[in-house]
Amino acid sequence: MPIFNDTKVAFADKSDAQLRKAYWMFKMIEQPALTSLGTSVLNFTVHNNFPFVTGIVKSTLFEQFCGGETREESMKVVKQLFKRGVGSIFDYSIEGKEDEETFDAVCKEIKDIIRFSVGNPAIPFIVFKPTAFGRIDLYEAVGKGAELTSSQKEEWARVVKRFDEVCGLCHEHNKKVMVDAEETWMQDAADQLCEEMMEKYNQEKPIVWNTIQMYRTGRLEYMEENLERAREKNYFIGYKIVRGAYMEKERARAEEKGYPDPIQPTKEASDKNYNAGIDFVMNHLDKVSAFFGTHNEISSELIMDKMKSRSLENGNPHIYFGQLYGMSDNISFYLSDKGYNVAKYLPYGPVKDVVPYLTRRARENTSVAGQTGRELGLIKKELDRRKK
Repeated sequence: MPIFNDTKVAFADKSDAQLRKAYWMFKMIEQPALTSLGTSVLNFTVHNNFPFVTGIVKSTLFEQFCGGETREESMKVVKQLFKRGVGSIFDYSIEGKEDEETFDAVCKEIKDIIRFSVGNPAIPFIVFKPTAFGRIDLYEAVGKGAELTSSQKEEWARVVKRFDEVCGLCHEHNKKVMVDAEETWMQDAADQLCEEMMEKYNQEKPIVWNTIQMYRTGRLEYMEENLERAREKNYFIGYKIVRGAYMEKERARAEEKGYPDPIQPTKEASDKNYNAGIDFVMNHLDKVSAFFGTHNEISSELIMDKMKSRSLENGNPHIYFGQLYGMSDNISFYLSDKGYNVAKYLPYGPVKDVVPYLTRRARENTSVAGQTGRELGLIKKELDRRKK
């Protein structure tokens, strides 16, 4: 799309050396076999404390996709982005741990992020993953309505308490909080918790925002049902609208366990569903606000066009655009330059703990048709422009 082709704007903050490093990183990610082997080796070496690996990771993948190892270290990136009108969403990217001590520690970290961000417009949203607060198997059991043991009931009560403490603190400090979506088999319980938090804390404005994966079937119907509940109980809705990131895992599990594939049958069907989600939001702005998380240029322009056709100002407070740090700068900085609300997810955390996130991100980039090639093309275009 021509409007997102201004690489001078997209990479204004990047040196030639940074662009060259990013180019070769995306070049490696572009190769599925190399990515699969490399991420497996990386996880193994970091898990087993191989010397020098942490330093290599920090100067490559980590530098491209993360803000730093701490909030304080990441503030350099936050300030740099905000100078150009782009907000940051601190994403404490610790994955793959399932003990109560870690759940409590992550909850404390999220609450610290809230307090850290009070009064700072450069950090417009708080975010957390449901499985950062509880085991995925427990979410699945609750979502299915299974009979819980006494210990499971106590464990679930602690999950609910973590949700409530974070959402309540955001309400107290007038900070918006997004709850990420994860695998379908745990999502029913997460959706239910989000609805409860919305009813409790979204009476005056959307403080709690749920995430809707439009590559799933049935999500438009879910949003319509939730809107009906919101009107009945008089609360506002906040949604992060995304396509999704677990397609291969979802399809494989559905086939293995013999239930209907929960993912749209084709890329075209996912795109159509995402566009329907855009329409849903635009038609219900009296109750619904949305953060459109997308690296898709067509979707981004479609949102802009629909805002214009409804005579909405570019900075309408009910509509945000979002991309991941280190990706789609051509979209983020074009939108911010035109006065739209834009924020990037900014992962941070100790390098060793963030490696599972980084390897997942690398695999996702490989599986998204055309994404890595688009990044490479834009970087090459800018490097060529600078040579002239």
